[in-house]
Amino acid sequence: MPFHIVLYEPEIPSNTGNIGRLCVGTHSVLHLIKPMKFLLNDKYLKRAGLDYWDKLDLEVHDSWAAFLKKYEEANKYYFSTKAQKQYTEISFCDGDFLIFGPETRGLPEIILHEHWENSYTIPMTKEIRSINLSNSVAIVLYEGIRQVGLV
Repeated sequence: MPFHIVLYEPEIPSNTGNIGRLCVGTHSVLHLIKPMKFLLNDKYLKRAGLDYWDKLDLEVHDSWAAFLKKYEEANKYYFSTKAQKQYTEISFCDGDFLIFGPETRGLPEIILHEHWENSYTIPMTKEIRSINLSNSVAIVLYEGIRQVGLV
């Protein structure tokens, strides 16, 4: 069973395109939660995803509530610069859902607080506010793959 990458209200099409390509290369499913700040036919999205976009296992959800209803029982991890625990503390299982917020604001605090016990961060220096979204997804996803042995 693949990992599931969830982008909550993504804003930058090239990041989503890069993450889509990463998902194809790791047999992961990409979930996009609306509203998004771009259309799925955006040229920057397509350019970043190269010619792999048609191979992507993609699900688009009309809202956070619709996503949660469909995957209520799924094992979910939330990633934020505001979290305390590091992503390396997770014992990943195949089929886990890895949830990331929009580039400019991250996951809403209400979502983090509701799921604080499953919220994690990627360590970084104080010189930056955050790591690029597509890099963050790659870091966490490949730790999961390292542990589970997928791909």
